Amino acid sequence: MRAEVLKGHLDGLMLAALEHGPLHGYAVMEALRSSSNGTFDLPTGTIYPALHRLERAGLVAGSWSSSEGRRRRTYKLTSAGRKELATQRANWREFSAAMSAVLDGNTSWPAPA
Repeated sequence: MRAEVLKGHLDGLMLAALEHGPLHGYAVMEALRSSSNGTFDLPTGTIYPALHRLERAGLVAGSWSSSEGRRRRTYKLTSAGRKELATQRANWREFSAAMSAVLDGNTSWPAPA
């Protein structure tokens, strides 16, 4: 999928990936890839800056952990992040319904003047 299609939607996707519990960055990538049947196969250069931005905004909280001798940063939703995810979902439903109405041809267009 082209990157420009995801603009404005990446934060919502990231928040949704973290909804069911804390994940490290690579696990977020895998969650997005698997839940979209491979459509959202995003590079680390997209995932990690987005996680850092969401953390600075207070929507996710990061903490360091160690596993098998490796340190990694794990991210979880904050209460503000859960509220933002609900807002993003509502906005998406409204936008998606409007796009479908137009693109699917279910709209009666006004007669030309």
